[in-house]
Amino acid sequence: MEEHDEANSRKPMKRFLVIYEQTDRNYSAYSLDLPGCVATGRTKRQAAANMRKAIQMHLEGLREERIPIPRQRVSAGYIQVS
Repeated sequence: MEEHDEANSRKPMKRFLVIYEQTDRNYSAYSLDLPGCVATGRTKRQAAANMRKAIQMHLEGLREERIPIPRQRVSAGYIQVS
């Protein structure tokens, strides 16, 4: 899904679903739409900030290599059972 950055309306923004996992010591974050793009942090907030930077770097690398930026294909939801 594309959005536009209010600070720079000419540059479209991309959204990627990020999964957070809590471990015994920290949080990890990854996006199934961006294989190999991962981050960690002591808190979920720190993992999210690190993941934002990781995604930005990942996308810059794809652009430099002239590799198409993946579209968002993954979604998430909860299913309630008893």
